[in-house]
Amino acid sequence: MAKDYIDKELTQVKQLRDTLEEEILKKAPDARVNGHTKQRLPNTTNLSFEFVEGEAILLLLNEKGICASSGSACTSGSLEPSHVLRAMGVPFTAVHGSVRLSLSRYNTKEDVQYIIEHLPPIIRRLREISPYGRETKVKEPATKV
Repeated sequence: MAKDYIDKELTQVKQLRDTLEEEILKKAPDARVNGHTKQRLPNTTNLSFEFVEGEAILLLLNEKGICASSGSACTSGSLEPSHVLRAMGVPFTAVHGSVRLSLSRYNTKEDVQYIIEHLPPIIRRLREISPYGRETKVKEPATKV
């Protein structure tokens, strides 16, 4: 079966993945695609978002009916930062905000647009409530007593 659909995976699914990545990078500041730009699976993307936790992203994506996973497949379920992402040079501020999305021949352009519509607002919302948010607030100087 895999052989029967390899052409579709290498063209249509790859195009969906690339569209997803391009739009998320445009709409979510401090986001990055983890991995090689060319030598990778056509159906999978691993994105990191600085200053937010991947588990929180997953919870809010789930509320929208979007399935994703935190980190890489080999560390799924672990609270430790992915040693693979760290070895790839993903900043510590982003490694915990990593999510993996997988597509298939069953996904449509509308599915990808749905993710593009909902993921950036989730990232903005989480950054607003994060103590490590993107925009640091100016603190009042301490007063001497």
